[in-house]
Amino acid sequence: MAVSNEQPIIIKRIKKQAHAHHGGAWKIAYADFVTAMMAFFLLMWLISMTTPEQKQGLADYFAPASVSRSTSGAGGVLGGTAFELEGARMAGSAPRVVMTISTPAAPKSPETNDKRTASASNGTMESTNSTQSSPSQTTSNAAAAEAISRDEQNFRSAAESLRQAMQNDPDLAELSKNVIIDETPEGLRVQIVDQDGRSMFPSGLAEPYERTRKLIEAVAKIVMKLPNRISISGHTDSTPFTGAPGYGNWELTSDRANAARRIMARQGLPGDRIYQVVGKADSEPLFPEDPHMAANRRLSIVLLREAPAMPANFKP
Repeated sequence: MAVSNEQPIIIKRIKKQAHAHHGGAWKIAYADFVTAMMAFFLLMWLISMTTPEQKQGLADYFAPASVSRSTSGAGGVLGGTAFELEGARMAGSAPRVVMTISTPAAPKSPETNDKRTASASNGTMESTNSTQSSPSQTTSNAAAAEAISRDEQNFRSAAESLRQAMQNDPDLAELSKNVIIDETPEGLRVQIVDQDGRSMFPSGLAEPYERTRKLIEAVAKIVMKLPNRISISGHTDSTPFTGAPGYGNWELTSDRANAARRIMARQGLPGDRIYQVVGKADSEPLFPEDPHMAANRRLSIVLLREAPAMPANFKP
């Protein structure tokens, strides 16, 4: 029997499989990175193109306008509550510092010491006698303290009521950055100021915009609840106004203040509650360091502090 030497042929079949899909998450991350870089360079370009006045206007627009209170002292008429300087001005304005200059004391001598001792004793006797013989002055001081406390409470309540009224009205809420409420030695002051890109009055005109009229009406409804008199003043920046011959910033600010008075009168404010209506042009800028700033154009409504009622038998 013959033996075959042929080798069997073996065929191997290899099945090739496709690789799994890796996904495109990196593309989304890369797109976000490119978008962020583009936004960053766009922001840097906008900052480099804006003027210092425009930057100041943006800072004032986003700065909250409020009256800040601090607690100090041991009580008294205000109960330890005082108004800080920061709450009485807008962001960016420079505080006014009052400097007190003291003179050095003169050299002492025996004669001077004797005279000072004698005058001090006489002053002590006079003050004792005056304290014992002036009960009407004590009554007057108590009445003045009571009037101050009453005004402080009324001003605080009026400021909170105005802020609440602005929050409840969507149209007025948009103007929150255009209103400054603070306390001054004159009384509670409500200032309606211009911002870059948002004016309260048309340029060169005395009648306000509709939004400004609604804001003045809201102020009138609040101040009508108190007995204090009201002072209205118009202000503008240092830019000269070129209108009709003989008509400038003094006339324009006076007409704007009078227009605000008429709006408040239509809301029911009696005429005897108006103390004064004046136009001050650019004589009292809100930002003295930048007299051309838009916020210097404003309308100021002050609820005046009332003088305390004196007793009939009081003699100063």
